[in-house]
Amino acid sequence: MELTKWANGLADLRLAERLPLRWKHVQGVRKRLRVTEQLFSTYDVDLLAAAGILHDIGYAPELAGAGLHALDGARYLREVEAPERLCALVAHHSAAYLEAELRGLADELGDWTDERTPLRDALWWADMTTSPDGEVVTFEERAAEIQERYGPDDVVSTFIQLARPELAGAVERTEARLRAAGIDYV
Repeated sequence: MELTKWANGLADLRLAERLPLRWKHVQGVRKRLRVTEQLFSTYDVDLLAAAGILHDIGYAPELAGAGLHALDGARYLREVEAPERLCALVAHHSAAYLEAELRGLADELGDWTDERTPLRDALWWADMTTSPDGEVVTFEERAAEIQERYGPDDVVSTFIQLARPELAGAVERTEARLRAAGIDYV
């Protein structure tokens, strides 16, 4: 829980006052991830909690440089000497590589590898089933909300359409793992 505590302090500093709605979202993602704790080792639970808290830190205005929050967040975390695996989870959360391609940033995101594990799927699941205000929603509700928020002509709307099958897959795999373990996730 050391990493989680550190991550919470960092996110609190960068998001809580400046971006209160984003702060509610990451707190909701963290809460959602608690449901998955039985699926992972103690170390991975701590790492996953930290990733949930920090996955959107790249939205902090002082960190936004590239224009892709996943990349900006990973770069910042590397700068503050976060574990490399944490940086990679933030860099690749919720199929960020597709948005990176649309923005011409795929090479930069390539500094980190998408681990494609159940842990990564759980992070994507929590992000894609948590509303901006931190409430539990379905994947379809979340995808629709993102498109509505950004509008039809924004690159994020294009991205979410392209990412929909991959994101839905991560959600479905995580929910199947939770059901198999007898864990109520609704």
